[in-house]
Amino acid sequence: FMHVALENINLKINEGEFIGIIGHTGSGKSTLVTAMCGLNKPTEGEIYIDGKDIYDKKTDKKWLRSTVGVVFQYPEYQLFEETVEKDVAFGPEKLGLDEKETKKRVRESLETVGLSYEEYKDKSPFELSGGQKRKVAVAGVLALKPKILFMDEPIAGLDPISREQLMDMTVRLNKSGVTIIMISHNMEGVAEYASRVIAVREGKILADGTPKEVFSQHETLKSAGLEMPFCAQLVYELNKRGAALPEELIKYDETLNALTEKWGERR
Repeated sequence: FMHVALENINLKINEGEFIGIIGHTGSGKSTLVTAMCGLNKPTEGEIYIDGKDIYDKKTDKKWLRSTVGVVFQYPEYQLFEETVEKDVAFGPEKLGLDEKETKKRVRESLETVGLSYEEYKDKSPFELSGGQKRKVAVAGVLALKPKILFMDEPIAGLDPISREQLMDMTVRLNKSGVTIIMISHNMEGVAEYASRVIAVREGKILADGTPKEVFSQHETLKSAGLEMPFCAQLVYELNKRGAALPEELIKYDETLNALTEKWGERR
């Protein structure tokens, strides 16, 4: 018996986009991402990055590893070296970079995730807090300097401060030109940060557009078992009661401003 995990997927992702992929458990999100990043070859179809078929035997695998970075869910479980520096350096060393360039990348990637190189380089990654371990694991991916970064539930299990720090870092990377493709169940985060949202149901694309376009499809998403961002749900419920607020409100600041303008600031 063969189960079709993905069907009729036709996507074009532009350089520099911040993609949020949403869908309930078992919808095909992770299968889609592992196929796109070169880890799970589909039985049919092709996937191209920069015009290269990533599953073609002629495609340079070292090029692919340096172009595409993947942060799995709970990436700290992949830490294995005795020091932070050695762990972050593992990828660049496997790319064949010299010691000077490797050290430079380790320093830069640790600083990018908010960890001081001098303070953390000689520490054991297993003695760090959960949030710090997550940062070290992400730094190991960033040390490869990927043009495209795939992230599978990157903030799962983190405390609120660590979640905010990791998302701020992700936004900075995106603004620097890195394409972000992120699976998330955090609808508020997707609404706040993503420039484009792709909703998946039963291995097919259910919706694809800007966050406002996708999250305005209340009944469609509800039928797929997906929750709305809090602000979108609030506006939806208020409008059912005659509030007549703009349906595209999905972010906290925009929603608060609209509510204040409509009903006046509470004093």
